[in-house]
Amino acid sequence: MICALGSAVCFGTASVLQAMAARATAPGTGSGVDPALFLRAVRQWRYIAGLGLDGLGFVLQIIALRSIPIYAVGAALAASLAVTAVVSARLLRVRLSGFEWGAVGVVCAGLAMLGLASGEEGDTAGSTALQYAMLGVAVGVLLLGAVAGRLPDRGRALVLGLGAGFGFGVVEVAVRLIDEVSLGALVTNPATYALLVGGGAAFLLLTSALQRGSVTTATAGMVIGETVGPALVGVVWLGDRTREGLGWLAVLGFVVAVAGALALARFGEAGVGEVGIEGAR
Repeated sequence: MICALGSAVCFGTASVLQAMAARATAPGTGSGVDPALFLRAVRQWRYIAGLGLDGLGFVLQIIALRSIPIYAVGAALAASLAVTAVVSARLLRVRLSGFEWGAVGVVCAGLAMLGLASGEEGDTAGSTALQYAMLGVAVGVLLLGAVAGRLPDRGRALVLGLGAGFGFGVVEVAVRLIDEVSLGALVTNPATYALLVGGGAAFLLLTSALQRGSVTTATAGMVIGETVGPALVGVVWLGDRTREGLGWLAVLGFVVAVAGALALARFGEAGVGEVGIEGAR
């Protein structure tokens, strides 16, 4: 659980830097996913630093997924919004309301419940069908982003955010489906390609969502996409369980942590708005 929380700290801090870079980047001419947006944003040092933290967070996430259930890792990753809120308040002088500070406390309480109730990761091996299913979902995320430009602004933000969440969820499950790390095993495992495609698509959709639409709507979609689906896959197909007699506490902790994260959804874009971003330059 410590690695999962460390991953949340990395991701939460990175989002502050990446959001500032995305907002400072001139938008493209289209309304959908703009691959060139990433190339423009990556020229800024804030985005590079954010990517470095994302890389460290991903390593910690892999370690966590190898030791605790997916539902616990997913809830911890959603809690990165609480980290972003606190970092924004400290470094960018963003004022958090009493409700938002309460939401931070709710997230922490939910994670504490999960920490007490979580058992070890499931010992059920993922089937080949599940590996290909994850690859199919990853490709579907790309297609989802391609059609998002035809939707109204609010609908577009929700679809992009939800698609990003699905992509990150694919990464969570794919890590568990990769048993051997030898070159031959990685090349022949569909989960390897699911991880690469899903992760790349998620970053692309999330960057576009932050720059183009309602941050609160996009982030709420992302939180739902990256927590609920992977948690169900872990329990139903990979054998994730809780400590004896504490299943109810794990469910309660998961719901509480995700609900608290949704209450902090505006911090998916560092929670600062244009004033905070200008003041940080």
